[in-house]
Amino acid sequence: MIGRAVPTEGASARVAPTPRDTILADGTARLLRFRSAGAVPGRPPVLCVPSMINRWYVMDLREGVSLAAALVEGGHDTWLLDWGVPEDEDRYRTWDDAVERLARMVRRVKRETGAERVVVLGYCMGATLSSVYAALHPDELAALINLAGPIDFEQGGLLRALVDEDHFDPRAMTSAGNLPAEMMQSGFVALGPTGQLSKWVALADRGLDPEFRAAFDALEAWAGDNIPFPGACYVTYIEELYQKNRLAKGELRVRGRAVDLRNVRCPVLTIVASRDTICPPEAATALNALVGSERADVLEVPGGHVGAVVGSRAPKALYPKIVSWIHEHARSEVNDAAR
Repeated sequence: MIGRAVPTEGASARVAPTPRDTILADGTARLLRFRSAGAVPGRPPVLCVPSMINRWYVMDLREGVSLAAALVEGGHDTWLLDWGVPEDEDRYRTWDDAVERLARMVRRVKRETGAERVVVLGYCMGATLSSVYAALHPDELAALINLAGPIDFEQGGLLRALVDEDHFDPRAMTSAGNLPAEMMQSGFVALGPTGQLSKWVALADRGLDPEFRAAFDALEAWAGDNIPFPGACYVTYIEELYQKNRLAKGELRVRGRAVDLRNVRCPVLTIVASRDTICPPEAATALNALVGSERADVLEVPGGHVGAVVGSRAPKALYPKIVSWIHEHARSEVNDAAR
């Protein structure tokens, strides 16, 4: 394996460039608010929810390639849930705890902005959690955006096959504590074993191109900055969702409450990537058939699971379409007097 030095947040790779403030600390998690000259009145705030197992700045990777910056520039008060880096004791944090943490963040966004409803934009596992939250708290959302998040895990492709219950035991994997980041990354690498070689060949071929090198370094910084998966949460994610598919079947429960996606009534946008092997399009678009919303749209963009969000085409193929869809379809009820 070829080694590399991984720049940390704010180092030479210049990741996470959009100015922001920490509004709330909740254990290892933070609620971030991106600075702006002022949101356009009548536009609902947007809470971005990344995956729990990757660092949050995939949604604010670098100058010119930042979904968060695009939302700010689109006139939205833009927030983000940074799940943080779990400590050893977080091995006992459950899936239910994660849903409740998201609920607390939504409440704080509403309190700070005076909005009655919030647009929740989840990416990857963050979209799965956001969909669960939306089913339990349907009146809190102005819109729900599922960015490459699996809902029907029977359509999970190769990743679903890797964790089949016939040969995979998540309890054994976490018997010593949190699931290490290295173990998760090995699974993702197995989905495309030639990807690492292709990456280094591309660097050798185009490494003197300043724009390519800036993109490469920022993405490498993020890809190498992995974090563990809280043990108890991992067990539920694999057993209840991947192996038993209880979310799509309407059998998942959070704190004893049934998670019925038919309760979701706000406008829904599901975004899929054309070459996504981590969340195949069918796994994500299942949401649209399960919700009770009158409007449920699908947007397909080019690229893979990560490249579709932070690749060179994302600023034109993805970001403007998200902003435009929110402007057109999100139900906004904002108390201007509270601003």
